[in-house]
This record gives sequence, structure tokens and C-alpha cells, in this order.
Amino acid sequence: MLIVEDEIIIAIDLKMRLEHLGHYVLDTAFNGKDAIIKTGKTNPDLVLMDIQLNGEMDGIDTAKQIHELYNIPFIYLTGSHNKIIIERAKQTEPSGYIYKPFNDSEIQNAIDNATLQK
Repeated sequence: MLIVEDEIIIAIDLKMRLEHLGHYVLDTAFNGKDAIIKTGKTNPDLVLMDIQLNGEMDGIDTAKQIHELYNIPFIYLTGSHNKIIIERAKQTEPSGYIYKPFNDSEIQNAIDNATLQK
């Protein structure tokens, strides 16, 4: 699994939660460009992608490119309830959403649902 989250505290917390739940985190990326490179190098089975990334590409653009290049499923992480952003995200056909603040069961449910869609 690859985590793409530009807030380091959230990324660390998410990594610890995932490992506690029995998942293996291959790497963490903090921007879109880095996420695309790390996806190519690590070939994760799933990407957890923050919708609102700092940098040239937001999470939606990054997820779209990762899906097109590597056909890897992704779950969006978001604190936004902005309908325009959510509608734009839906067009990329994510495997699910995890809304911040999240808890362990929400994370596991989103991963389980994404796994069933494969």
C-alpha cells in the first residue's frame, strides 16, 4: 500500500493505523509527482490518496495519472465536503473514500470494499 498525504502528522498516523490493522505500507509520498514515481517503483496493490495535495497536482489529478499509468486502485482521503471537489473526484472512479477525521474501522471498511471491487 502507498500513502499519499502532504500533512506529515496525518501520514504517520495513517501508517501506524494501517500497520496496526495488519497492512504493509510500502512507502509514503507527500506530493503528486513523488506519488507517481513511487507508485512505479513499489507497485502497490492500493493507493490511499489525499484529494487536496500541495504542489502542481492535486490528489485527483495524481490519482487519475496513477490509474492510467499503472491501473492501481485508489481510495481518496479527504476532509472536504465540497460538492464540486467530490463530483470531480467521482469522475476518476475511486475504490472508495475515507473522510477525515477517520478511525480504524472506517479505514478497514474502505480497504475491504476496495479489495472486493478488484
